[in-house]
Amino acid sequence: MADQGRTAERARGGRRRAAGAVLAALLCATACSAPAADVPDTTAADIRATLDRRAAAVLHHDPDAYAAVVARDATDLRASQRRELGHLADMPIGSWTYRLDDVSPHGADRATAEVRLGYRIKGYDSAPVSVDRVLDLERDPADGRWYLTADRPAEGGGRQLWQQGDVEVVRGTHSLVLGVGRPREELTGIAATADRAVPAVSDAWPEHWAGRVVVLVPDTVQDMAELLGSPAANYRGIAAVTTGETGGSGTAPADRVIVNPKAYAMLGTFGQRVVLTHETTHVATRTRTSAATPTWLSEGFADWAAYRDGDRTAAEIAPELAEAVRRGDLPAALPTDEDFGFTEDPDRLAKAYEGGWLACELIADHWGEEELFAFYRAVGGHSGRDGAVEQALHEVLGTTPQDFTARWREYVRDRLG
Repeated sequence: MADQGRTAERARGGRRRAAGAVLAALLCATACSAPAADVPDTTAADIRATLDRRAAAVLHHDPDAYAAVVARDATDLRASQRRELGHLADMPIGSWTYRLDDVSPHGADRATAEVRLGYRIKGYDSAPVSVDRVLDLERDPADGRWYLTADRPAEGGGRQLWQQGDVEVVRGTHSLVLGVGRPREELTGIAATADRAVPAVSDAWPEHWAGRVVVLVPDTVQDMAELLGSPAANYRGIAAVTTGETGGSGTAPADRVIVNPKAYAMLGTFGQRVVLTHETTHVATRTRTSAATPTWLSEGFADWAAYRDGDRTAAEIAPELAEAVRRGDLPAALPTDEDFGFTEDPDRLAKAYEGGWLACELIADHWGEEELFAFYRAVGGHSGRDGAVEQALHEVLGTTPQDFTARWREYVRDRLG
């Protein structure tokens, strides 16, 4: 999923929103555990062997071996594969594996494979990033091996940063910034801001987390959208987003914060720090965030963490909602998930973020920060969305949805009126 960011207009007011091992060991580590059912003969095993050779080539940074798994007549693909491996040269890749999920044969010598690439950045990722790909392959009758003829994202997936150009790497104290096409000075500045965000998040979130963040900086908003597999129009005013899979197992794949360089650059120093602190909060709270967590809580908590030690007034942090309150247009209910839609009206989106922030601020102010943390954990630990907030309100805060909403409305009026 992609956690939502903030429009640039809103953010101006205060914020927005795998060195190789020996080959034998590598082949053991290559993830081919999922069987491809109903595939005749040894097709699945032979395709796994091709994927193992490809993974080994990445970890040994061997362009010849990487291109060697491409069919001889697929000259364009072979050239692009060499370029891609070159783009990866500076990335500290700690692991690179392929899991074969399904194979669809097309006759005896052609097949389409659904695979999951898992890669981990050494020193930063405690779990791999998972990327679904679709590969077309053909068997060479001369040696019986399978070779790639096409490699594309799975439906709904996006391109990878190294497919967009040479990846430049900037290492911070608590961050790793990977950029394509952007000035090194810009990447260094982002790393410095991320380095400030990480300890701020550690202060605001009481549980242990990795304490580091990986930030991707593509060249344009179109490139950003390609990484996310979504239309560019969804992100034109969004300064940054966080990718990741929610879940409470503790084994969620690694997150990436992706920056929209144009929108991010429009922010001042404070706004940039708020944006990266907000997004880093999503990284820290990932394993406690689930399908049961409403967006007002996940986004509101990230805002609460980002503004926690700042000196901005409530009206400065929530200008759109403040204006609505001055007009007598007090919101009747907490923001819904739909209110956070990227493509919705920007004022509605801004007010949704502001309302979520004030809900978390209310809990911290009235019940205490420890109760805010406990409430977040309780909601995310529920078996599903239905009843999650209601149960946590009762068990953690000793209140009801109706009472909490009334308190929130009064709090909004008092803070912004």
